[in-house]
Amino acid sequence: MSRTTATSPASIKKAAARLVVLVATRKGAWLFHSDGKRKAWTVDGPHFLGHTISHVMLDPRDGRTLLAAARTGHLGPTVFRSTNLGRSWKEAQQPPAFAAASNGLPGRSVDHTFWLTPGHASEPGSWYAGTSPQGLFRSIDAGVTWAPLPAVNDDPQFREWMGSAQDGTPDGPKLHSVIVDPRDPKHLYFGMSGGGVHESRDGGQSWATLIQGMEVVEGFDAATVTFHDPHCVRLCPANPDRLYQQNHCGIYRLDRTDRPSGDVWHRIGRKMPKRVGDIGFPMVVHPRDADTAWVFPMDGTDVWPRTSPAGQPAAYVTRNAGKTWQRLDQGLPDSQAWWTVKRQAMTVDAQAKPALYLGTTGGELWIGRDEGASWTNIARHLPEIYAVEVAELA
Repeated sequence: MSRTTATSPASIKKAAARLVVLVATRKGAWLFHSDGKRKAWTVDGPHFLGHTISHVMLDPRDGRTLLAAARTGHLGPTVFRSTNLGRSWKEAQQPPAFAAASNGLPGRSVDHTFWLTPGHASEPGSWYAGTSPQGLFRSIDAGVTWAPLPAVNDDPQFREWMGSAQDGTPDGPKLHSVIVDPRDPKHLYFGMSGGGVHESRDGGQSWATLIQGMEVVEGFDAATVTFHDPHCVRLCPANPDRLYQQNHCGIYRLDRTDRPSGDVWHRIGRKMPKRVGDIGFPMVVHPRDADTAWVFPMDGTDVWPRTSPAGQPAAYVTRNAGKTWQRLDQGLPDSQAWWTVKRQAMTVDAQAKPALYLGTTGGELWIGRDEGASWTNIARHLPEIYAVEVAELA
């Protein structure tokens, strides 16, 4: 006698899932499409060929709107929008731009928009953008127009922490890692390279610094916010009271509910192998397990090569919130691979068995199946990859 097994709607949805990997590069953007099996990929692109694209994001609230942060030769720094998954694009009517100088501070101009974050699920159309030099902007019309947040951009104390345009990362200081608490649209975080990590609980009207426990380069004063250089900050979807950070000076975890240390970062990278260290750019957290996170180390010796240590790239995973780390290099080059992965260029999907995705400075796009246990190449010979995001399509 034959027997049939009922399939739940959730499992049907997962089996039928369509994924898109959004790749931003030094010379344009590419979209890679696949089904939930993630075996074969079709490429859509290039978009904006020749223009610098720092970030491409899909709006999870409608599953079709894309925003791309661009720096073009003729339009300068701007944001492009697509409401049809990239079939057509329009430039923002009012891209992020600093307000006129105030508070006796010198005027500034946006060099490029660097980071894009969709707003809270309860606020359709809201987006945040971080720029270089450091600035925070918000849109309430799905990226058509952008307004500066003066509590950051025009605050004398913040401006002091931001330092000069020559400070921060080699291609300019940046405001990045803009995070919206999924439980509360008014609860925000962001990081600045350089200038520390900051938190608001009133929708960006006021901010508090979160630098306790973070280390700085030897010889500098850790009490000075300017010297703090977070590379990437992530909030755990499974536990929004936990954050992880990849910093210029190590890997950290912050547990907000721990008292009295809920505002103190704990360096968890000291358990990494000493020959590898805990310096890198990206930080990735598991969609359902707050104890699981991944990093991609780079050579952080005194000369700052910013390449994979010894030319042997690998991701590292912790499954116990940083107590131990495991190397994940199966399928990756075992020698002479002198590239690295930038802060936005590594991500994870939310499938039943998540896969990791990373893009390299050498223009390669990789997928790490089974949570990074086995790596295979999706694309080669792209321009230098700045950012990689993955989204599930309806």
